[in-house]
Amino acid sequence: MSQKAKHLSTIAHNRLKLDNSLSLSKEETASKIASGTPFVVRFKTPENTTITTSDMIRGTVSFKTDTLDDKVLFKSDGMPTYHLANVVDDHLMEISHVIRGEEWLPSLALHIQLYQAFGWEAPEFAHLPLIMKPTGKGKLSKRDGEKGGFPVFPLTWLESTGYKEAGYFPEAVVNFLALLGWNPGTAQELFNLEELVGAFELERVQKSGARFDPEKTKWFNQQYLQKASVVILLPEFKKGLVASFGKTAIENKGDKVLENIIEMVKERAAFTNELIGLSAYFFVDPTEYDPKALKKQWKENTPQILTALTEIIKAQTDFSSANLELTIKNYITEQSLSFGAVMPPLRLALVGALSGPHVFDIMEVLGKDSCVKRIKALLNSPK
Repeated sequence: MSQKAKHLSTIAHNRLKLDNSLSLSKEETASKIASGTPFVVRFKTPENTTITTSDMIRGTVSFKTDTLDDKVLFKSDGMPTYHLANVVDDHLMEISHVIRGEEWLPSLALHIQLYQAFGWEAPEFAHLPLIMKPTGKGKLSKRDGEKGGFPVFPLTWLESTGYKEAGYFPEAVVNFLALLGWNPGTAQELFNLEELVGAFELERVQKSGARFDPEKTKWFNQQYLQKASVVILLPEFKKGLVASFGKTAIENKGDKVLENIIEMVKERAAFTNELIGLSAYFFVDPTEYDPKALKKQWKENTPQILTALTEIIKAQTDFSSANLELTIKNYITEQSLSFGAVMPPLRLALVGALSGPHVFDIMEVLGKDSCVKRIKALLNSPK
């Protein structure tokens, strides 16, 4: 670099390295245009100037023009660049506020100058913080989702999963996106759309990037699933049952029973499709039993207890959860048994594991014959 170039601003130095109307004579410039030499049209940035403007999130922002370049406005094929088209479109559409990611902040200097050059009033600008990767540095990308196993946006519709395809509620997605880089100033995390509209202020958006947390997005979806009406969840639940167990799964149980099953198991679900696995034992008899639970819960008197329970169950004319609970608890008391000796083996017989909702609610849904059948199956299984 020459001594002269060392004292030039970045913009002036770059201009001198290009063949343009500033470095060529008028005659040379006219000759190139006349001969059809491809050319671009650039914005002539003023030297030794500071451009100061206001951003709704970042406050006052300033740019020294000596560090900028003369940006291309029209490409050699005559097409405008994004910068020019963006400013013209926003002006013609009477856009009052431009809200975009912070990666566009360096372009703000050019956009402000274009508005000034055209004699137009510039809109309000707000540059949002970027959404960052769950771990490490850098902004979140679609490929991060592919690698991390969480949806960001399908790269290919047949091979990728988007939020809709993954089973997220639209309201949950809006809720967690709103809280990426913004907070209401309170501890509240769950907002419906109307509440967000009322609470949201650009001035409360943070300046630094917001780290994306895939597990938190699941938490939001779980909250919305818990609040969702079983009537809303029923159609997808029925589709999943048919796909997993065939049409008989919904033909043998009416909508009211299916809604009752959803209500019983949804507490442990974050997604609608998880309801199928959590409720499978309502539709298919257990063929295996949790080995650790079976080893721990199977005692010398367990066969005698389960055999007695089958007779008690067969004798019931009222097979409601409340009556079953009263009857079996009376049996436990009368026989001076502990609940631990009776209830875990009973649950194992019905579910195949020591999990699930209230055991007597399960029994009411399964019905008398199914309960007796399952208890006998456990009695006859290898131990």
